[in-house]
Amino acid sequence: MTIKRLGLLLVIGLLFLAFGCTEYGKVDQGRVVAFSREKMTLTMIRDKKIDTLKPDYTYLPSLTYALPTEVTEMGPDPKAGLRMKLDLEKNQVVLFDPPSMSFKTIDYKLVDKKTGVEKNDPLVFDAATEKAKKFPTIDKEKKTVTIYSGRQKTLVVIGVPDEYMSLKESDWDAGDEVRIYYKEDGKSLRVMNITRTDIFKK
Repeated sequence: MTIKRLGLLLVIGLLFLAFGCTEYGKVDQGRVVAFSREKMTLTMIRDKKIDTLKPDYTYLPSLTYALPTEVTEMGPDPKAGLRMKLDLEKNQVVLFDPPSMSFKTIDYKLVDKKTGVEKNDPLVFDAATEKAKKFPTIDKEKKTVTIYSGRQKTLVVIGVPDEYMSLKESDWDAGDEVRIYYKEDGKSLRVMNITRTDIFKK
């Protein structure tokens, strides 16, 4: 046996010892509906498809994970939001309702819609400050909510029933998408904020 071949077998053997006997972890992915740095937890709705272009946030119940104990295993803190879906064909918004731990489908009246709106469009981006404009916004006098969806490249103004005008602007927002690596249920070992890395567009 040549020295080169012996060295190769030694490397393979070491890799086997390092990883071969280690239990592989699991990966979960979803949209954040609650986040607490104080409690070191995040709650999300799992994406049943694991598809960043056509996600399916219909999995219940919501899932809560403890954040990683290692600071280096945690990406940017995720933003929470309750909007699961903006259906532009049916004129509906689907929100997660924490008290009932279920989804609410809200029929809206379309007031205005602009499509093909990129993230750097002046409608949604302030070139002077080089920052994205704030959305969603609520106009209580007109009883409308303005929502921008980066994935759908659409800016809409919608009229909603009076009962939903008490919701906060953040409730109408889409939470950040995160990918979680874990071995034990409910305890994350690594959290990647996909939205903030610009792989995923809400």
